[in-house]
Amino acid sequence: MNDSTQQPFPADPMASEEKRAALTYVVEAFLEGERDGLDGDCMAHAALFAAFRELVTTYGEDAVAEFAQGLPDRVRGGAFSTALRH
Repeated sequence: MNDSTQQPFPADPMASEEKRAALTYVVEAFLEGERDGLDGDCMAHAALFAAFRELVTTYGEDAVAEFAQGLPDRVRGGAFSTALRH
């Protein structure tokens, strides 16, 4: 993730095969944590903390803060939902 030629925060963060593979690893880590008795909420908070720490290391605080400002609209727009929307 430390590729300085990479565009920070592309429109579709799961566009590359590598990023889809990374998502598979994260989902598997969640399942393993849940098998060990950790609830999904605990895993999600830890994953967000680790993700933002990595993003700040890679892109800097200002770029990550700007990215984070767009998250409410993306959440409300269903970008992270798995259920069908009516």
